[in-house]
Amino acid sequence: MAKKSINEMSFLDHLEDLRWHLIRATFAILIAGSFAFLLSDFIFETIIFGPKRMSFPTYQWLCKASHFIGIETTFCLEEFPFRIQNRTMAGQFSAHIWTSIYAGLIIAFPYVVYQFWKFISPGLNPNERKHSRGFIIVTSILFFIGVLFGYYIVTPLSINFLGTYTVSSEISNEIDLSSYIALVRSSSLASGLVFELPIVIYFLTKIGLVTPQILKKYRKFALVIVLIISAIITPPDIASQVIVAIPILLLYQISIYISKIVVRNQARQAKKDLKKK
Repeated sequence: MAKKSINEMSFLDHLEDLRWHLIRATFAILIAGSFAFLLSDFIFETIIFGPKRMSFPTYQWLCKASHFIGIETTFCLEEFPFRIQNRTMAGQFSAHIWTSIYAGLIIAFPYVVYQFWKFISPGLNPNERKHSRGFIIVTSILFFIGVLFGYYIVTPLSINFLGTYTVSSEISNEIDLSSYIALVRSSSLASGLVFELPIVIYFLTKIGLVTPQILKKYRKFALVIVLIISAIITPPDIASQVIVAIPILLLYQISIYISKIVVRNQARQAKKDLKKK
């Protein structure tokens, strides 16, 4: 039986098509997660617990920077004043499973985006598909840059602040395993998603919900939102929030430029279509 065209497909056909794309994406995540499960030593010892050690590259760099400008910081400690513990019977096994799944999501992200693209691309005209060929590559690159930013910048800043913060010398920090992993996971994934801002703006501009003029007009409000986001995903100190806010503001500026390009291309296409008529 010949495959139906996008115009011939009913709502239920679209749902069936979406279901298969989601199944393929989920299958890819599970396969990648299985490999991550087998590499537990590398995933946990090197990646997850890397930011807990003062030998982590970010701490080394910040320690040298603090010495250069002559200030005392907690980035030059020999070790963090806290230990990680597990207090539930299935805690370590559960952490292993869920960490592997999230690692699988990060590894399989390009394929997940590919499945999303396969679902929406039939609804685009040939010209739109032509100008969107790099969608998967650009989306994946932005996501991976965001994850790396979250892992190497947001995560160590958060661990350094929260792990050394005390209200009394009578209290010792015994951090639960799930709490520590949640911080590393949320910081990395949240940053990866935030770095997709140019892609989001691209599609919002394509469907007419956003214009360069709107983005410029509400730039001041965007600044406030960016600072709020920075405050949510970083510890409550000004330096950390500024470090996180700068790349997000740059992404916002890039999004304005992308929106301009989209609007300009749409205007050119409209003129061409008008001439053909």
